[in-house]
Amino acid sequence: MPPTIGFLGLGIMGSAMAGNLVRAGLPVMVYNRTAEKAAALVAAGARLAHTPLQLAAETDILIAMVTGPAALDALLWGEQGAAAGFSAAKTFINMSSVPPRYTLELAAELAPLGVTFIDAPVSGTKKPAEEGKLVILASGDQDRIRELAPVFQVLGHKVVYCGPVGQGSMMKMAINLLLGVMMTGLAESLNFAQKNGLEPEAWWEVISAGALHCGLFQMKKEMLLSGDYPANFPLKHMTKDLKFIIDTAYDCGAPVPAAHAVLQLFRAGVGFRLGDEDFAAVFKVLAHMNSRE
Repeated sequence: MPPTIGFLGLGIMGSAMAGNLVRAGLPVMVYNRTAEKAAALVAAGARLAHTPLQLAAETDILIAMVTGPAALDALLWGEQGAAAGFSAAKTFINMSSVPPRYTLELAAELAPLGVTFIDAPVSGTKKPAEEGKLVILASGDQDRIRELAPVFQVLGHKVVYCGPVGQGSMMKMAINLLLGVMMTGLAESLNFAQKNGLEPEAWWEVISAGALHCGLFQMKKEMLLSGDYPANFPLKHMTKDLKFIIDTAYDCGAPVPAAHAVLQLFRAGVGFRLGDEDFAAVFKVLAHMNSRE
């Protein structure tokens, strides 16, 4: 019998990931604070847990994909929290984006429970999550990570072993630092081009014709040219991650001048009520600044 998988958190990413596990024929149980979000998964064959504790007690492997430390703490340690159902027979995989410092603190809190803790955030947004093409940034017990390959292979096309617990979260911060800077650079270039009378289509033709062409830019092309930003990765979540990055940089003494500048733009985007739009909507922040001259 394959292990039973519990899934905590059914947002943009979690619902797609849990759906892939169900479609792969694995026994899956799900929990979400808003139970209605689980309806489609239950209809597809998943079981519904009524509390995080029930989810942990009735599954072998528990995966969390939530918005950050506060949400994770509530699900683990709050009333009817999942941690009360952990034991040496269980594996807990956190795939949420959280700071490395938090991950290390969480590992210390979980250690007395005997549960195997795997730190495995992902690189990728909504479409790769739906297609099972995420990159899994796994850290922790390497042998256990190898054993989890059948699960990870449903969720992603590649598993990168990053080192001991905490290094998966560190890799996620490093990758999202580059992601935020690249997206802002693309938006800034387009705004600059338009402000000086260049046609967006001609600008894109040059971007896509040479060394600047990349998968990220291709994914964001339609959003930037149409002005419509359905959320694959919400701007508010990039803002959160940029704050985590800067806090982590302070802890380790790494200079991150671009991250500081980019964070201010994304914080302005949240202030402009763009938080639920895709993070490519940082372009709107720059366009708004045009109007304030």
